[in-house]
Parts: sequence; C-alpha cells; structure tokens
Amino acid sequence: MVTLDVRPQLLDTLSALRDRVAAARFPLPLAGAPRARANRDELLAQLDDYLVPRLREPEAPLLAVVGGSTGAGKSTLVNSLVGRRVSEAGVLRPTTRTPVLVCHPEDHHWFSGVRVLPDLTRVWSSQQDPADEFPLAGESPKSPARVLRVETAETLPRGLALLDAPDVDSLVADNRVLAAELMCAADIWIMVTTAARYADAVPWHLLRTAKEYGATLVTVLDRVPHQVVSEVSRQYGALLAKAGLGDVPRFTVPELPESAWGAGLLPGTAVAPLKNWLVLHSQDATARQHVMARTAYGLLDSLKSRMPELAGAAAAQYAAALRLTTAVESAYDIEQARVRSRLQSGAVLAGDALKRWRAFPLDCTAGELLDALVESLAALLLCSVTAADERVNEAWRREPAGADPALAAGDCSVESAEHRIGLAVRRWRRELEEYAEDEVREPALAAAPDPEVVAALVATALLGGRRARTAGERLAEWLGAHGALRLRDRAGRLLGDHVDRVLHAERERRLAPLDALDVQPEPQAGLIAALSVLQKER
Repeated sequence: MVTLDVRPQLLDTLSALRDRVAAARFPLPLAGAPRARANRDELLAQLDDYLVPRLREPEAPLLAVVGGSTGAGKSTLVNSLVGRRVSEAGVLRPTTRTPVLVCHPEDHHWFSGVRVLPDLTRVWSSQQDPADEFPLAGESPKSPARVLRVETAETLPRGLALLDAPDVDSLVADNRVLAAELMCAADIWIMVTTAARYADAVPWHLLRTAKEYGATLVTVLDRVPHQVVSEVSRQYGALLAKAGLGDVPRFTVPELPESAWGAGLLPGTAVAPLKNWLVLHSQDATARQHVMARTAYGLLDSLKSRMPELAGAAAAQYAAALRLTTAVESAYDIEQARVRSRLQSGAVLAGDALKRWRAFPLDCTAGELLDALVESLAALLLCSVTAADERVNEAWRREPAGADPALAAGDCSVESAEHRIGLAVRRWRRELEEYAEDEVREPALAAAPDPEVVAALVATALLGGRRARTAGERLAEWLGAHGALRLRDRAGRLLGDHVDRVLHAERERRLAPLDALDVQPEPQAGLIAALSVLQKER
C-alpha cells in the first residue's frame, strides 16, 4: 500500500521551496509574465491549502471539491449527497457566491481553523440575505466576501467533507479566482458538467489540469435526459479515453423534475453510486491512502516541470530588467562625458553669458555675470538630461518590458527637470561665493577685493575655456598666483561634484521605478536549488 511520506525533513524542504516560490515576482510585461504569475499563485495555493496541510496531518478528513461550469448543478448535487439543503441552488447565475463546506459534526474542528484555505474567513451560517446576492438593474456586481461557510451534517460519514465551489466560468472574476483556489485544496476533484455542455472548453481545461497534476479525479455527467443516457454517456466516455482519462471514475445523473430549476433534492438513488464511491474512499484505509498519495505525489511530481518554468520566467524578467538598466546607464554615461567635454571647451560661456562677460565690469555687474553663467550652465545640464532621457525612451521602446506603465512613475517632464537642475546650480553658486569670501579674508592680501567679483571671475575662468583667459589673469592680480590657483582648484572640484551630482540624481530618478520593481537574479537560482533539494529529499 502506498503511504504518504510525512518526514519532518520533507516538510522543511517543502517550506523552503514554498518561500522561494512566494519570493518570485514577475512585474515586467513580458509575453510569459501573466502565465508565470498565474502559475506561481496556483502553486502557492496548492502548497498552502493542500500539500503541506495534508502531509502534516494525514489523518484529516478527505476534502472533495465539487467544481464545474455555470448551471452544471453542483449545488443541487451537493445538497442531494448530504440529504438536505446546505448550499443555495437556483435558476439565477451565478448562484454560488460563497463557498460552502459540509462535514460530519465530529470533523468540524478540522475546518473551523486555518489548516486549509487560511485566507478565507469562516462563518457558520448564511450572513447575507439571498436577495443581496445579486445587484439590481443598473448596479455593478458586488465583490464576493472572502469567506467559507462551514456546515455540518450527520448524513455525511466521518472522514469526508464536501465543498461546493463557485462557477469556474463565472462572469464575476473574483468567483473564478476563488473557484480555482478551492480546487487547489482538494484531495478529490469532482468535475461536474451537463449533457448539453460536456464538450465545452472549460470543463476540459479542468480535466486536463487535473491529469497534469496527477490529482484524484471524478467526473459527473449531470442532467442527462433518459432517452439519450446511453448515447451521451458513450460519447463522453470516448472523449475521456481520447484525452487519456479513460480510467477516471465516471458517474451519470439523469435529468429529473427535482433538478429542473435547481431547487429540489435529487432522489437518493440518483446520487447513490457517487456517494458510495466517496464513502468507500473515505472509510477504507487502503482506498483512502491511495487517494491521498495519488493527489499529493502527483502535485510533487508536477514540480519537476513547473519549477523550471517559473525559474525560466524569473530569468527572463531579470534579463529584461538588466537591458533596461543598461540603456539608462549607457545614455547617462554618454551625456556625462559630453558635459565634461563641453565644460572643458568653455561651451557655457556663450550667448547671453558671453555678452555679459564682454561687458564686465563696465556695463555689467558681477551679480549679473553670475546670473548669466548659472543660467547657461543649467541650460547645458538640462539639454544633456533631456538627450539622455530621449535616448532611454528610444531604447525602451524596442523592449517589450519598457511598455510597463510603472516605469513612467515619477515626474519626467522637462519643467520638473529644469526646476531640479536650477536648484542644484544655484546651490553651486552659493557655495562658490562662500569659497570666494574665504579666499578674500586671507591675511596675506593687502586689500580685500569684492567677494562677488572674485566669484564671478573664478566662475568665468572655470566655464569659459580659452575665451576666459583674462579672468584667470585678473584673479592672479587680486589674489596672487598662489591664491588664484588654490581658489580655482577648490572651485573646479566643487563644479565637478555638483555636475556629477546632478547627472547622478537624474540617472537615479530614471532608474527609481525600475529599482522599485526589485527584479533580482536570485529567484531563478533559488527556485532551481529548492527543487533540487526537494528531489534529493524525496
């Protein structure tokens, strides 16, 4: 007899693997990202809601989740298996908004806590008027509460619980997500479809998923008219066999007056074969072990393909993030080199600044000259930042990941960049004037020159290149050769620091939204390593 492996080492390894899966993130809009996110969430649900709880407490009741498409008769089937109305059934769709779990009273403690489905709040009776389940005309549907209603019934044997899940093809997106999450908690999947819809895509997607994960699966062909029972059953069986599911237990429930509007209970004889199968597999030790081992080991085996797929998606995310980062770094490196070159060539002393310098000191004050130089330096930096951003935008447009709206976070407008650069350049001017004041207070100077004039001359000498040669000569006349050289060296380092700081800040501004996504290289290696450790432990 196959038994579950519940060694503490295996549970610890699974816990570590679960943490690796939870840490994997796929924020960039790559082609495989939606699938990777869905696979990660599904795997987490299966680990948290089924595999780890089952391995920790193999003696817990079997949980059979009844799922299927809209109008398949899931709630009527659950009510009929229990022998009384425990789940709302009716003609309106979707009917099941709040999932209902039914178990024997002595099994209640297994489901009143958070052993399985920890994210769902437990309620013990319907806390909502059925009339409130559906919006009035013109109203938008309400999002269903994340609750699980737990009912007890002595008509169910100990060791078996039934869960009526929302429609897997519900028009309400939250219902579809919840239905998929509930299926991940099942020891047994009971797929319900109808004679009219057994070939639809949705039930077959569920069937293929169950086969892929090796889950214990039961199918119910519901509401089959008496006159076509044999024909429909034969065709359905042929489809199952073609899909490699020919050995799946299959039950047929005939169409009866009680099921016409979903309001009544089916006769016990209509659901007896299914109920007997469920009772046998919950009461017989061998059959019970087989069910649990098949589903648990099927899920473990599915990790061999699912973990590498997640790791591949994580690697693609990191590679894309690296390309986006490299585009920013390259663009700003180019512009930083360009700014240094233009500063060395004296490009700042042009236009109005050059006109002011030629008029200084007769028709232009030191303050006016400094104003013009500051404005010209800010314009040079703004031009470089704008050019870098345009180069980044062009590179990112060629990348699918660059289309992420989150990467446009922050104020990237020219006006805001102009404001930030203006503040930085004015700060440089104030510090330069402080340097000039320190220099003119040197006791070696016979007469202290005006600090603002000294600041204007040293700024012109630094920013004007060969055209500002006379500015350096005037500084040497006023401060002496040693003083002029000392001030120019200090001011040059100050200018370089401020220019680098401006470009670094703008580079970081452009990288900040990408950094906030926190796409790291570790998830890929971590996922593969966790799978490797699990395989060795098994």
